[in-house]
Amino acid sequence: MALKPTIYKFKIALTDLNRQYYDTLNLTIAQHPSETLERMMARMLAFCLNAQESLTFTKGLSSAEESDLWAHTPDGRIALWIDVGEPAPERIKKATRIAQTVKVYSFNSKSNIWWMQEQAKFKELAATIFQFQSPDIQALAKLVQRTMDISVTISEQSAYVAAEGGECEVNWTVLQAAG
Repeated sequence: MALKPTIYKFKIALTDLNRQYYDTLNLTIAQHPSETLERMMARMLAFCLNAQESLTFTKGLSSAEESDLWAHTPDGRIALWIDVGEPAPERIKKATRIAQTVKVYSFNSKSNIWWMQEQAKFKELAATIFQFQSPDIQALAKLVQRTMDISVTISEQSAYVAAEGGECEVNWTVLQAAG
């Protein structure tokens, strides 16, 4: 019998001061059986950082052909491809051919090693690569409940997250800007 995903529901009061974007997001996120809470929360945060009307979660880990998040143009083309984790350069190269904008959000303790090994290959690609600080993502994961009301305030290169179970700040660096 196959394991089923665990479902989480988030009501997010989003304030993105970088983009002057304010919204209330109602997200239902399916955590794949092999996915850590840290990865799921990195996906949630990547959603907040790129929130727009057409942004959706995909099958993610269940489908190698899809990103973790994406947005489509009205005519069905992929406007935004977002991967969370440490993808292979070949995967991102393919994404840059089919999507207008490609972003990667790296988040775990292996992130520095991954970037040192793959940086030269990514330099050739029109993709923006971000690195969440691993201890910050771990702190964010500790706040998780199956149903959550949270506020996320984004300013410069940090997100302040407040939830019933506590609060934390997640910082990131831009490892590579597209173009």
